[in-house]
Amino acid sequence: MSLNQKHLPFFSAILLAVGIFVGTKLNSNSIPSYTSSKNISKQKLNRLIDYLEYEYVDPVDTDSIVEGFIETVLQNLDPHSSYIPKQDLAAVTENMKGDFIGIGVSFYNYKDTIAVIRPIEGGPSFGAGILAGDRILMADKDTIHGQNWGSNDVIKRLRGQKNSKVRLTIKRPGIDSLLHFDITRSEVPIKSVVASYMINPTLGYIKINRFAESTYLEFENALDTLIVEGASNLVLDLRDNPGGFLQIAEHIVDEFLEDGKLILFTKNKSNEIDESFATAKGRFEAAEVYVLINENSASASEIISGALQDNDKGTIIGRRSFGKGLVQREMDLGDGSAIRLTTSRYYTPTGRSIQRSYAQGSEAYYDAYYERMEDRADDSLQSEVVSDSLMFLTPKGKIVYGGGGIIPDVYVPYDPNFNTDIIEFLKNTGVMDFFVFEQLDRQRAKYASFSESEFLDSFEISDLIYEQFSSYFSETSGLKNRAMDPYKSSIKTLLKCAFAKQLFGDHTAAKVLSTIDPMLQKVNGLETVLNSN
Repeated sequence: MSLNQKHLPFFSAILLAVGIFVGTKLNSNSIPSYTSSKNISKQKLNRLIDYLEYEYVDPVDTDSIVEGFIETVLQNLDPHSSYIPKQDLAAVTENMKGDFIGIGVSFYNYKDTIAVIRPIEGGPSFGAGILAGDRILMADKDTIHGQNWGSNDVIKRLRGQKNSKVRLTIKRPGIDSLLHFDITRSEVPIKSVVASYMINPTLGYIKINRFAESTYLEFENALDTLIVEGASNLVLDLRDNPGGFLQIAEHIVDEFLEDGKLILFTKNKSNEIDESFATAKGRFEAAEVYVLINENSASASEIISGALQDNDKGTIIGRRSFGKGLVQREMDLGDGSAIRLTTSRYYTPTGRSIQRSYAQGSEAYYDAYYERMEDRADDSLQSEVVSDSLMFLTPKGKIVYGGGGIIPDVYVPYDPNFNTDIIEFLKNTGVMDFFVFEQLDRQRAKYASFSESEFLDSFEISDLIYEQFSSYFSETSGLKNRAMDPYKSSIKTLLKCAFAKQLFGDHTAAKVLSTIDPMLQKVNGLETVLNSN
């Protein structure tokens, strides 16, 4: 079994665990009351449940039957209509809201205790003085160390109601006595704009990992900062972004399009069309914008890419996107659970539907995605033949295609030297992050002396650290460490990236990764040509 088969790509986990959707929340009170002959079918289902509950010879869990029925029905509609059980809804909602109530730390279940990777900037623990490397022994009277708890069990003890207090008992390496911190739980941001910085004096960079309720405000703040720093052009990185709220994508694209330009339109069951247009508020309308996409860019990411491409704005760079053109609305089922039901399709300004076919069912739909991921290193397969019937023209006469994802203006092939099985394994399993944590834990004073700029300019992964990691990888994975050697240079960069993330956050990690990023290298080439004209 290959590593790709054992460890599916990150995006597939997102699809299966959380789901990708474009739409708005629909309050249960707004659900219309439908009266038709179909009421007979509803009565039939209600009677079946009653018969099972009251007449069937053995005990029956009718709740699980109903849940199974709902899941089966939705699976047979389309690949993106989904059921969210009561126990999962809070986490899914939290992720898309953009914050949660808690103490604000990222942590590992490390040996027999809970080790703080780093306090989340802007969270309560950060302000209270919790440091990376601290061990959390107790939360109030709950003993946390030595419990062998999973992450969810720990989270239950650390989170709570807003403004509630929790006393943490902390063991800090290098200090003999235990420390006590009284922390007031509050909102902790879940950043969706995970990186923003200046690539060069005129080119800014923003990476968005999903479209949550808070994303547009985060984007605005990042864009304003970059403009002050001199950005006249922008890289918008939407790689591996599975989507989110449609309205947020519309707000972001509005920053780049002139007043009155069509962003998208949707069509529902009754063929009613709802159009969305740009307003006069755009602050980056005159800028050159480069949008980075890949196989895992979906939904709202494709709305932005399609709107810009169809309006002859900017340059779409990368590989063909996922191909999700369905709009879901979240509907409350009354017991704490919900469904996300496809209620319309969206189309790009030229009239393209970028939804991939799901005529063969959801299983075949996702199998096709996995096959594409397996074959993406074969460059010959990336030049897909598209039917002329799926050809559309932009206002300036550029040919664009529908029928399944956004085809970029500039294709950047999949890099097997950076995205091979070994690299994917390292990125997806966390083995590298855990190794780096132990390295930092042994020498925190040394690493704490680095400023971000010093780290970026002078910190290098030595051959000694690489060999230590190679041995660690072999021990934890069961694979021969020589399997890594052909990718030594890339792995060293990934190790530095992991150090950067734990020391400074995603922002700095993105800067490290940019040094070997083929798509950013392509952008630099295009910028050079643009500036020379």
